[in-house]
Amino acid sequence: MRDSLKVPALLDLSHTLAAPLLEKFDFPWEALPEIGAFILTLAASLGADYEQVIPSVWVHKTAVVAPTAFLCGPCIIGPETEVRHGAFVRGSALVGAGCVVGNSVELKNVILFDGVQTPHYNYVGDSILGHLAHMGAGSITSNVKSDKALVTVKTEPPIETGLKKFGAILGDGVEVGCNAVLNPGCVLGRRVSVYPVNCVRGVIPADSIVKTGGVIVRRQKKEEA
Repeated sequence: MRDSLKVPALLDLSHTLAAPLLEKFDFPWEALPEIGAFILTLAASLGADYEQVIPSVWVHKTAVVAPTAFLCGPCIIGPETEVRHGAFVRGSALVGAGCVVGNSVELKNVILFDGVQTPHYNYVGDSILGHLAHMGAGSITSNVKSDKALVTVKTEPPIETGLKKFGAILGDGVEVGCNAVLNPGCVLGRRVSVYPVNCVRGVIPADSIVKTGGVIVRRQKKEEA
């Protein structure tokens, strides 16, 4: 089970500028405390296609940022990414290529791989979203436990992260339905689908579907259907 939680099992690092950071660790959440410092280091190598629009904020020339969006550094917005009206990027956000950061979305201490969509009313904090992951309208990552205890990844045996703030890790191709809540320390394997209005906890294996009421089933392959 632990091997399924490691970086190569969850994430294709060819789809993020954060590859040098994530390669340092066994588990992706171990990178969370270093995202801000990594962005500041990475900025020196971005090249002429990126512009520093305000201190510690770099935006690719092909990205589109609405005039009402708020970007706080350190932050990098990748090529052909769209940051829509009213988006609030609080800092330590590395947003990849071809992403959507939508209306009233709040990002804080995150890595969004290429092609990630957070298009409507999402909160994504202290989290990593893999290539082509999508969060439906109103879905959020809850990044602090109600008792303020350190976050544990619920596997066998449990993994103590040592982190007070840890939202979720979404593997490549994850689909999260509208108004779903991902509780602190969630890890969703590649191609997991979450039905709308679910409250998700713990580790969800790759190619699973989280149905209404938290029922988890294996996704049928086409040849088995």
